[in-house]
Amino acid sequence: MRNNIAKGGNSMEMKILYLPRELIIQILLRLPVKSLIRFKCVCKSWFSLISDPHFAKTHFELTTAHTHRIVFITLTPQIRSIDLEASLNDDSASTSPKLNFLLPGSYFDLEIKGSCRGFIVLRCSSIIYLWNPSTGVHKQIPLPPFGSNLDANYFFGFGYDHSKDDYLVVSMCDDPNSSTFLSHFEFFSLRANTWKELECTASTHFPYMNACDDPRVGFLFNGAIYWMAYRRNISGNIIVGFDLMDRKFFDMQFPDDFDHEPTYCGLWVFEEFLSLWAMDYEYDTVEVWVMKEYKVNSSWEKTLVLSIDDIPTQYFSPLSSTKIGDIIGIDGVTGLLKYNDKGQLLEHRSYCNDLYRSEMALYSESLLSLPDGNEQV
Repeated sequence: MRNNIAKGGNSMEMKILYLPRELIIQILLRLPVKSLIRFKCVCKSWFSLISDPHFAKTHFELTTAHTHRIVFITLTPQIRSIDLEASLNDDSASTSPKLNFLLPGSYFDLEIKGSCRGFIVLRCSSIIYLWNPSTGVHKQIPLPPFGSNLDANYFFGFGYDHSKDDYLVVSMCDDPNSSTFLSHFEFFSLRANTWKELECTASTHFPYMNACDDPRVGFLFNGAIYWMAYRRNISGNIIVGFDLMDRKFFDMQFPDDFDHEPTYCGLWVFEEFLSLWAMDYEYDTVEVWVMKEYKVNSSWEKTLVLSIDDIPTQYFSPLSSTKIGDIIGIDGVTGLLKYNDKGQLLEHRSYCNDLYRSEMALYSESLLSLPDGNEQV
């Protein structure tokens, strides 16, 4: 047989299929991140191509409908990443990313403070890390200068400024020991590699804790980071946003007939709209409110009411909606739930036996690196 092949005989002929480089690039750009990481081992040229920052950026931009994943970090310790488009009972949709760097404290000290473009912000003790769980790329940054006040309550956010190709970690805090009740605002620029103080307006904001008395993580949507807050000069609740491009704060209003305590509410995206969820313990329900027209207060609509009667924890915090309209959320401990768009509970699964709540974040897989080029793998 070998002779026939070598001589080009009739029985069998060896042919090598040639694909133009541009076609190979276009094929690779449409593959999932997990496959591309494996394909780095195919040859040197593929390793170089897939490692190129321009390839990573194009790949991220082409994947317009990013598949969302949720990362759990438990006290056991355990890290788990789950594909939210798959069934909650599909074990193949779950992976276990590894932290490839040492923490200065224990997992008891580890907190997730935001996510953007595949990167997750981790705070442990006096250090903040930016970590891409898909690639292992990470960078360490210090706490903000105001962090020497350990009694201050910190409210972080994380986002990306497209105009400057820069990632910003935003810190808003209130100092309970201050007689002036002033909030303090700073942001860390990855490009400048430094913290910068933001000027405070005359109106002081007090961001709300959640129902478990944990500082809220800023919610990223449409180029801005949002928190629910109390404003002293109007003695009322508002949604405060930070524009990542203008580096300025702005206010948005809750729906006119929204009468829920912000402690039992949250911000999320439902069907590509900025949305609110609100827990009503009197009726064991969660309401879903959608802002149909961005920044137009009159466009808020209550679109759905979900029953939480069948949830053992009697808690449901929506995180995301899938491509077919199902709603994914957490049960307040280590479990995920899935409702359909009619409000019917479809699935509920707990992912570990930890009695304590997990740190969680929604993210999309990416090959992206950080703009300053000083990250580690």
